[in-house]
Amino acid sequence: MNEQIISRALGAYLGFACGDALGATVEFMSPKRIQKHYGVHRDIIGGGWLALAPGQVTDDTQMCLALAQAIVDNQGWNLRAVAENFLAWLESGPVDVGNTCRRGILRFRDRGELSGEPRDDEAGNGACMRNLPVVLATLQRPEVFEQWSLQQSRITHHHPLSDAATLALGTMASLLIGGQGMEACLEVASKLVDRFAEFSFEPYPGRASGFIVDTVQTVLHHFFNSDSFESCLIATVNQGGDADTTGALAGMLAGAQYGVDGIPKRWLNQLDPKVASQIRSQVDALLRLGLAESLEPVA
Repeated sequence: MNEQIISRALGAYLGFACGDALGATVEFMSPKRIQKHYGVHRDIIGGGWLALAPGQVTDDTQMCLALAQAIVDNQGWNLRAVAENFLAWLESGPVDVGNTCRRGILRFRDRGELSGEPRDDEAGNGACMRNLPVVLATLQRPEVFEQWSLQQSRITHHHPLSDAATLALGTMASLLIGGQGMEACLEVASKLVDRFAEFSFEPYPGRASGFIVDTVQTVLHHFFNSDSFESCLIATVNQGGDADTTGALAGMLAGAQYGVDGIPKRWLNQLDPKVASQIRSQVDALLRLGLAESLEPVA
């Protein structure tokens, strides 16, 4: 049982990073433009508008790593430590930073505030994209999953659609890592759509922007209509738009569903080795917290 959980947790986190690296190449491109330039984009080759090296990740994975490290270093939850890690990341000169994330982090730097007032323009995907470490650290502690998720989200994003999506996708990832399948995730998706009809993803509207509704619709449509990690990610990123984030979140769900062995070796081998090593270390540490039991170190 523990080995299966480790496989699915590693699959979720490494899958997230692979989706980020794969999708970044075609970020902000339209499906037609992707087809013209790449045919079907299926390999981690870098480039794109950020001129990335092959296997290099973007702010999606980097913010996950920063959040996870705060949890690991504190052996639990310390919201100020999370915000401080976000600030250290921002000041390190990352290759890309979302405007809403930047604004929230600078608000913390300048005023020490860990949450802003609700804003209509904070319905982006920047909070949802980085919540996987919270999922892993609270696998058997659902009573704190919602609290930690919303607190980390509202450092930068305070909007009901962002909140709802962050909790829904986090819950799906937790269910999958715990061994439940797509049917359990469909129930979560149905509840999300019942509460906020704008998240309805079938028929798929075909928009893949950084607006949280477009992001969630893209991720859920392709996750529920694919039968492998590879097919899910290829379909998702070839939709273009905010493809590093849709790819990352699709990779999180598909990796949790199919396990780390379901991720193509060519993608894992291309991923930045420092990032991959940090992810493996963090998965081990986060699972020790989330499962509240001793686990063998992740190989």
